[in-house]
Amino acid sequence: MEAATALSAAHDALAFQLSPAVARPSASYSRICCRRLPVGIGKANQILKNASRSTQPSSTGKITGVNAVVLGEALASEDDELVFPNDDFSRQALVPSLEKYLEMYKWSVEDPAGFWSGIASQFYWKQKWGQPVFSENFDFRKGNIKIEWFRGGITNICYNCLDRNVESGNGDKIAIYWEPNDPGSQDSLTYSQLLQSVCQLANYLKDKGVKKGDAVVIYLPMIMELPIAMLACARIGALHSVVFAGFSAESLAQRIVDSKPKIVITCNAVNRGSKVITLIDIVDAALIESAKTGISVDLCLTYENKSAMKRESTKWQEGRDVWWQDVVPKYPTTCEVEWVDAEDPLFLLYTSGSTGKPKGVLHTTGGYMVYTATTFKYAFDYKPSDIYWCTADCGWITGHSYVTYGPLLNGATVVIFEGAAPTLVRSLIRAGVEYVTRYPRKSLRVLASAGEPINPSTWRWLFNVVGDSRCPISDTWWQTETGGCMITPLPGAWPQKPGSATFPFFGIQPVIVNEKGAEIEGECSGYLCVKSSWPGAFRTLYGDHERYETTYFKPFPGYYFSGDGCRRDKDGYYWLTGRVDDVINVSGRRIGTEEVESALVSHPQCAEAAVVGIEHEVKGQGVYAFVTLVEGVSYSEELRKSLILTVRNKLPFISDRSICST
Repeated sequence: MEAATALSAAHDALAFQLSPAVARPSASYSRICCRRLPVGIGKANQILKNASRSTQPSSTGKITGVNAVVLGEALASEDDELVFPNDDFSRQALVPSLEKYLEMYKWSVEDPAGFWSGIASQFYWKQKWGQPVFSENFDFRKGNIKIEWFRGGITNICYNCLDRNVESGNGDKIAIYWEPNDPGSQDSLTYSQLLQSVCQLANYLKDKGVKKGDAVVIYLPMIMELPIAMLACARIGALHSVVFAGFSAESLAQRIVDSKPKIVITCNAVNRGSKVITLIDIVDAALIESAKTGISVDLCLTYENKSAMKRESTKWQEGRDVWWQDVVPKYPTTCEVEWVDAEDPLFLLYTSGSTGKPKGVLHTTGGYMVYTATTFKYAFDYKPSDIYWCTADCGWITGHSYVTYGPLLNGATVVIFEGAAPTLVRSLIRAGVEYVTRYPRKSLRVLASAGEPINPSTWRWLFNVVGDSRCPISDTWWQTETGGCMITPLPGAWPQKPGSATFPFFGIQPVIVNEKGAEIEGECSGYLCVKSSWPGAFRTLYGDHERYETTYFKPFPGYYFSGDGCRRDKDGYYWLTGRVDDVINVSGRRIGTEEVESALVSHPQCAEAAVVGIEHEVKGQGVYAFVTLVEGVSYSEELRKSLILTVRNKLPFISDRSICST
């Protein structure tokens, strides 16, 4: 745990893979021959050129014909275009070579039913799925957009996360290490203990009338009760809708109104640095707002977070609010599983769109389970002895897929840190290397990043300083909508280019199209789309399938449109170039421009507002606002600060330093 606790926070979606053993770099290298990577069925792109690794001394770490280094041999300079895995790392990797990747990739796109059925069979199914294994329609001109995988298969993701691991003899293995904001009160749960805690909450929810198909809103910070609540909902077939505990009452109310939950689960307060945030007050305000629209919630299960606030100091509404600690521990530690169809809903997760209303992304059970488990396993080269830490909050998709479900489905040991900070990589770069180098990092084995592209300089800093030039970086591209990694390095399989997401994951067929929707071959730039479905794809936007089709499938008929720009270089590597719509990516969080504009216009002295994203050296993008004041009002520094404060009150996750105005 030394390395995990030392690096107490990192990029919003940074992951650390820790291993008790540290491999030494090999002194000899085999030749990597030119190969061709399939971009789609029947298509290919050249990967490597002139990459002989045997013509220079090991100590130089250089490769003939290209500027490159070998993992563990030397630091990556600004001139180095490639970082090769060393032989020792590749030999132990799950995908040890480009040849193995190509073999698996070809199978996955030529026979997706066979490929994914083989993987799905590794999990527990009460009843096997029927035929066909999947069905899809990506072209709205041919009818409604539809994606289905493993329909007819009966399973439960909580059972596969917990019971399956306990029954296989891993009940005493640590499932979760929890690190609080303040050192000294760490905690942990074994798989058996986690299962018991989940069952107690599941029994409580059932006793309060929550049943299969009902929604439960979870508004919790990164404490162990957050994944416990997610798993408890999944166990009884209820949909969980986790709302990031930094969102305002207005944002929470929007999600309550849309999902219509039976219960809200929260805690009384949380520490953010030295500041205490009273979450129960935010819930109170949100429930008042939702009640105005006719959506009332009669039960608010509240965890007493003693480190932030005692119950005696907590504002309380009798008859609605119930202390978690007073009721949940009284319930049995075993709970029958609600077996569900693979296409039954698993969770809702709201993401910002280019209009003010958040989009309720709906993921179903079977396909998401298979895909998130598989991407976790291969993208992070997971080994059973690893300790895995993902710094993301469960209020975002990364926390769903790579804090909770993906790791637990693989029987991993996960670190949950209460106070993870977004974009700390760039913050640490500004602050200096001493905040990292003061701690030993020899147990680190693999690093990973998601949420937004990291530029080549940031990539090299992460590689050189945090990873000490020993750790490959899985710099992944994916989205809330995709469920798991779509374009990602596989550690040990091929050379990395700093800043590139590299190549598609198994079963993923990315294409780059022009503004007319025509696929572009070879080296190019354009709009990133995906043809053909994959198991982890979201199925709809909750209650608004028309918006689902319009947003993602109508811009380029026959394709899933990601909303991202992308370029493919001469070697076939993919580089993400950012959003092409009205969404700004601040610290890895997608913020609709209309949300910020609406907040500004709510100020009594602001008549109009227009918002754009600008480059920000720490947060990736900042928010730049153009405002038109009410006639007769003069611009002043005080008014500027008042406008920014209005945005902060409406959207508290946006910091003052993220906003500029003119």
